[in-house]
Amino acid sequence: MDPQRLAYMANQIVRNFAALGDDHAAEATAEHIKDYWDPRMRQTLLRPETKSALDPVARRAADLLRD
Repeated sequence: MDPQRLAYMANQIVRNFAALGDDHAAEATAEHIKDYWDPRMRQTLLRPETKSALDPVARRAADLLRD
């Protein structure tokens, strides 16, 4: 899958959780990605070229996935 498209999707998920505040939005986004995204999609999201296209909260969610 296209890294830019995955970054767009992750940023959209963050926007849906924005009302929770940054910390909870990052956690909820990481949980959503873990539950619903294919492992190959998650691996692509963690690549530097994909992470560079993420907004800060989505980047924090990606970091939570890595842990």
